[in-house]
Amino acid sequence: MTSKAAAAAKYILAYLSWPLVFFFGLTGAYFGFASAHPMVAFAAIYAGAVLLLFLVERIIPYEERWLQADGETANDIAHTVLTKGLVELAALAGVIFPMFAAALLQPIAAMQFSLWPSSWPMLFQASLAVIIAEFGLYWAHRIAHERLFFWRFHALHHSVTRLWVINTGRFHVIDSLFKIALSQIPLYLLGAPLQVFWWLGAVTAFIGILTHCNVDMRTGLFDFVFSTPRLHRWHHSKDLREGNTNYGENVVLFDQLFGTYFNPDRPSSTDIGIKGQIAPGFVSQLTQPFTKDGVRQILGLKPKRG
Repeated sequence: MTSKAAAAAKYILAYLSWPLVFFFGLTGAYFGFASAHPMVAFAAIYAGAVLLLFLVERIIPYEERWLQADGETANDIAHTVLTKGLVELAALAGVIFPMFAAALLQPIAAMQFSLWPSSWPMLFQASLAVIIAEFGLYWAHRIAHERLFFWRFHALHHSVTRLWVINTGRFHVIDSLFKIALSQIPLYLLGAPLQVFWWLGAVTAFIGILTHCNVDMRTGLFDFVFSTPRLHRWHHSKDLREGNTNYGENVVLFDQLFGTYFNPDRPSSTDIGIKGQIAPGFVSQLTQPFTKDGVRQILGLKPKRG
């Protein structure tokens, strides 16, 4: 392939990679959910999408530096496995815990109030679920940035100095439980069926790996609807004027409504991370937010003497 042809291919890939991964991923999920083993099928589809993005990161990286190892890969994977549930380890995936939890907790639907529009086509039910869940996800995320008690857990996610597809699931388990509570309990109480939780999990899964991938994607109009890599890089900026924005996990509706949408006409930040320091080991990262010295370390403060 000539240099001009290679450049043209990369240009096209930059524009097509986001919609291809997202919409083809959801198409795969459609067939996976209709199979005899929906969880395993979805896990395989998701793993394929992760592998694809891992390869595309090496073809059109947004930031060359982020291709270098940071020594945190094992910790990133460990947090993903712990946060999402051990069932994902068996399924070789990192995003099916919401679906698994829905299967276990749906019997609580004896409390159903029959408010869910179950007669709607699944496309509209899933879209409604994404919006309802997003309200909780938005406020859980924003609170985690604005309240110290929650930031001590959320800081683990922001401690990364590079974004790539593998650290998508780097969350403290307390942080994840807080988000799940605010986003999914309303759906349980409304009586949303199991399949709705599957689709919510699928949307969140594919948006998650896309927002964190180190791919030079051109997302254009998608930036005004979905949480995209461009918007999420701003959210990870060390500059809090940039970082305390774009809280949306899947869509940016509530960022638009509550004035936290940020998308200036310039390349998004590569200067990411936090002021403080996160402990180096997996277990230490889990326990750090529960000690006074650990919290001071997270905040970038010197430990108290004596």
